[in-house]
Amino acid sequence: MVVSGTDTGARMRVLVYSDNADTREQVRLAIGRRPAADVPRVEFVECATAPVVIRKLEDNDPAAAIDVAVFDGEASPVGGMGLCRQVKDEIYRCPPVLLLVGRRDDGWLATWSQAEQVVSHPIDPVALAESLAELMRQRVAALSG
Repeated sequence: MVVSGTDTGARMRVLVYSDNADTREQVRLAIGRRPAADVPRVEFVECATAPVVIRKLEDNDPAAAIDVAVFDGEASPVGGMGLCRQVKDEIYRCPPVLLLVGRRDDGWLATWSQAEQVVSHPIDPVALAESLAELMRQRVAALSG
């Protein structure tokens, strides 16, 4: 990842996990190329299964590093909440995770999962973009310092 959000070549890799192709598309469309003017452009990495997510997060190649992840809590057979908890416990320096939950009342489960941000279904493009931009800013600051 290139750290400066003003550098036109700067990119952050955002992994989007959902077994539902429509949900992955909604996330991509809500985020666009850049969720905020002060963060780098987004390069999406889409995953439909939990084993692929784990493989991508464990990849030691700096060019393939995931900067932020978006997990669908409603994914099946492995839900995003359980997967989030697993990767937070098992992946060294796991990137921040934004969790999509089915109901606002699932917030306590999101806390259990150790997700850094939570957005409810149906996807609100503004809330999703703002939450992702915040995680991207935090990631840039963590990698810079």
